[in-house]
Amino acid sequence: MRYCLQCGHEAERKIPPTDNMPRLVCPNCHYIHYENPKVICGSLVVHEDRVLLCRRAIEPQYGLWTIPAGFMENGETMAEGAARESYEEADAIVLNPHLYCIYDLPDIGQIYSIYLADLKDGAYGIGSESLDCALFSEEDIPWDTLAFEAIRRTLKSYFADRKQYNELSEFPIHQDKIGKDLSIKRY
Repeated sequence: MRYCLQCGHEAERKIPPTDNMPRLVCPNCHYIHYENPKVICGSLVVHEDRVLLCRRAIEPQYGLWTIPAGFMENGETMAEGAARESYEEADAIVLNPHLYCIYDLPDIGQIYSIYLADLKDGAYGIGSESLDCALFSEEDIPWDTLAFEAIRRTLKSYFADRKQYNELSEFPIHQDKIGKDLSIKRY
């Protein structure tokens, strides 16, 4: 962005007097443009010991598998965003969502919040951002074609927790940082 969102004047990158980080600052109206991380909300949707995955019909990672997830919208909670994404991407209605995984991705300015939820009546379809949707058992997960590292970690945590706990409500919250790893091409 080169121009001020408030007055349209060309802005410059500098450290404002009351700050300690470079920001885009308008020399005309003095508006400071803050660039903050984006929140991704998603649902690990479970039905009869299987998880719902969607094959992406959009970039990034077109054609690869993920859970229903996307950017949080203004005016919604993270849980509402996760439920909305489940409906948009997989025509799935989620029940009993609870926070399950939080991932910080500082290298790309994102925060992933993933909810563990039940699939209402086992019903799902294929939304406009998906090529396909399916329920997978642990042995059928397409590990080599998962779109993002956060999804890989979430699935591994889920299958490990399932062996240790009796109820989904007993699963702990997982928190981690995913750094830039050049050997991993999918974030």
